[in-house]
Amino acid sequence: MNVNTPSKLERILAGGHLAVTSECGPPRGSDPKAITEKAGIIKGHVDAINITDNQTSVTRLSSLAACIHLKLMGVEPVLQMVTRDRNRIALQSDILGAASFDIHNILCLSGDHQSFGDCATGQNVHDLDSMQLIQTVRQMRDEGKFLGGDDIKRVPRMFVGAAANPFADPFEIRVPRLAKKVAAGVEFIQTQCIYNLDRFEEWMKLARDRGLHERVSILAGVTPFKSVGMARYMKNRVPGMDVPDEVVKRMAVTPKEKQAQEGIDICVESIQRLKEVEGVRGFHIMAIEWEEKVPEIVERAGLFPRPEA
Repeated sequence: MNVNTPSKLERILAGGHLAVTSECGPPRGSDPKAITEKAGIIKGHVDAINITDNQTSVTRLSSLAACIHLKLMGVEPVLQMVTRDRNRIALQSDILGAASFDIHNILCLSGDHQSFGDCATGQNVHDLDSMQLIQTVRQMRDEGKFLGGDDIKRVPRMFVGAAANPFADPFEIRVPRLAKKVAAGVEFIQTQCIYNLDRFEEWMKLARDRGLHERVSILAGVTPFKSVGMARYMKNRVPGMDVPDEVVKRMAVTPKEKQAQEGIDICVESIQRLKEVEGVRGFHIMAIEWEEKVPEIVERAGLFPRPEA
């Protein structure tokens, strides 16, 4: 890693610290307060904040615009960019747009299928896939070239990330898929929410066996449960999620008025255990619409105060 990088997130990782990121979902309208108020709650407890890109294929304030609002308030953003909605021209254009505001982190994703969202008849694009988007950002940054071959006059200095799901079926292709993203040039990974810690540790062992933990910074994803209903929904209704029965049972036997706190306790305990897993370089705390709990989680997990970059 280049310690002179403009990305604060990369400098934290280069310094050998456990990184902490979180994320915010943009609003279904144009009022920026919906995003700046969330970011204000988290600011100071994390190194960077992801802005989701029309998550669940529901139309929202653009990720790029929301990242600009964060940048203006002194918060380091991570621009999430999905290939579902843009062709290679638009993708490269938005990368330049982000770089023009000195946004230096990008997370390259495919995106949820449009049938899940509010425009089910919309056409997906997928001119490039997420791995090709990783390659595109690296080419633009490292070679100073557009995909068409022309020179870029001011290259985008991006720290390039992607997502990984250790739990989706079939399990045996999860680490080879990670290896392909590493080969494509990804520099940091944020994982799907981790509830089955045994399975995640197995995934990490397989990644270490290939030496992938030395080639990419892996941030373990965690999400606190608000209720047993949320735990059951995540277990039964969310594809690619692995919530063990004993975790659901633990939430179920907790009195209703104490379930939210129990969910936070489980999250903090998970972070404490994951800290000991070789190759875990930080944590991505996803508490969408529950951002006020992120500071408590970070502090109780021993991840506060945050180091200087």
